[in-house]
Amino acid sequence: MKKGNISMWKAVKTIDKIKIENIWYKLKKFFLGKQGNDGMIFKTVIYALLISIGFVYLYPIFYMVSHSFKSLKDLLDPTVLWLPKTLHLDNYIRAWNVLDFPKAFGASLLNSVLPALSQTVSCALVGYGFARFNFPGKSIMLAFILLTFIIPVQVVMIPLFLLFKQYGLLGSPLPFIVPALFAGGIKSALFILIYLQFFKTVPKALEESAQIDGAGPFKTFFRIIIPISVPAIVVVFLFSLVWHWNETYMASLYLGESMRTLPLMLQTFDLAYSQEYASSGATEMVNINESIKLAGTMLIILPLLILYLFAQRWFVEVVDKTGLTGE
Repeated sequence: MKKGNISMWKAVKTIDKIKIENIWYKLKKFFLGKQGNDGMIFKTVIYALLISIGFVYLYPIFYMVSHSFKSLKDLLDPTVLWLPKTLHLDNYIRAWNVLDFPKAFGASLLNSVLPALSQTVSCALVGYGFARFNFPGKSIMLAFILLTFIIPVQVVMIPLFLLFKQYGLLGSPLPFIVPALFAGGIKSALFILIYLQFFKTVPKALEESAQIDGAGPFKTFFRIIIPISVPAIVVVFLFSLVWHWNETYMASLYLGESMRTLPLMLQTFDLAYSQEYASSGATEMVNINESIKLAGTMLIILPLLILYLFAQRWFVEVVDKTGLTGE
């Protein structure tokens, strides 16, 4: 009986040990995951970081949207924090009139879309040439291109201004379009590097197959390379568009008073607001408040936000469909 009791006690102890090990394994799997990077602790840390970083980026947008719909009474009311008591749309109407939005929007499109398209195509040709062809002075030319990215714009501002003045290009979008046609302009060195690194990942077998079929370099580039390079093209176009859209330093220098883009109009928003409403006889409305300024800012960044909302989804889909791994 004693031996039987001891054997039963050992069996019970073994079963309890197995249960404890199973519980410990389930807890470990729940908190740490199978490989230590898919458990609850890891996910909690990742989501906490994402939420924190997202809050830092989204807080200014939420603040602008909230305050742009506030009336002067809501601004002065300390109990109104985020949600205004009423949506004061008059702020946007005033900002629209002060910015002269249709005219300034058209000028912004001319000074951003056309240079961005030109830069996207020309930088793609230059990046493909550096990625696929060997020629004398290749390293030196690439070094000079990188040097243009390092040198501040203020260093070459006066020579470029005198050059464009000599050729009669001032007062039009041509000072931005002409350099972009030749893979120059704003941040062009960065775009060439983006294309250069992307084209290096494209399998050479695709180009070799096209050459066997009798396709030349240009036909191979436009028929084979461009269709599978949509991710890089989208990234370069978006970056170029945003940088040209937000440019105020060179735009004020080259355009002068002949063309006023939306960011340039925002620089003189207070003065334009006073002149707009003082000239109409409404002298009591000359003083501008924060809500009207933020409404004008929202009108300026709204086209870019809409573009990013659509382009981001399309960009992810393109990457998923045309992902390349190289050789």
